[in-house]
Amino acid sequence: MQAALRERQGAALQERFSAASVAVCGLGGLGSHIAVSLARAGIGRLILIDFDRVDVTNLHRQEYKVSQVGWYKTEALRENLLEIAPYTQYEMHTVRLDEHNAAKLLSGADLICEAFDGAEDKAMLAGVVLETMPEKYLIAASGMAGLGSANAIRTRRVTDRFYLCGDGVSGVSDGLGLVSSRVMLCAAHQAHMVLRILANECEP
Repeated sequence: MQAALRERQGAALQERFSAASVAVCGLGGLGSHIAVSLARAGIGRLILIDFDRVDVTNLHRQEYKVSQVGWYKTEALRENLLEIAPYTQYEMHTVRLDEHNAAKLLSGADLICEAFDGAEDKAMLAGVVLETMPEKYLIAASGMAGLGSANAIRTRRVTDRFYLCGDGVSGVSDGLGLVSSRVMLCAAHQAHMVLRILANECEP
């Protein structure tokens, strides 16, 4: 399988992907799709963090199955990812990420994807990474709810190592809430930005 990736993506680029370690913080609509995209691309190591269990209300927009309802998301996603990309190393943490454990849990990551639902959790992670881990990249999300144009989802470079994906406007409280296709769009932006950074193709 890795030989096929080298053929498709080029040996030099695939070597960078295989050597990379990426943390995904939150394994819901954003995080589960980010993880699948990065695993398919051949990222060498994924650090996946979430404390929650799969609920039936998650199934319309997250990478889980009916048979996995009630499982911890870390366990369910690991099972699914091993079927997709058994060559990737998976490090699972079934805990709530906070300002007290973030440094330890994220120490082995080169790049960090923020995939939380709540504004407070998003702000916490951004604060911890930007203030105490200046050597790491943070790819965060803001605004992906509703049926707005897909073209409004975009990636912005905030600082040299901080990127923000989404429309920056829409929120769950604005009406329709989260729709699978638009959440997947934002997750794809985040995963794609990880790959671009590893390929030295950063946003202007």
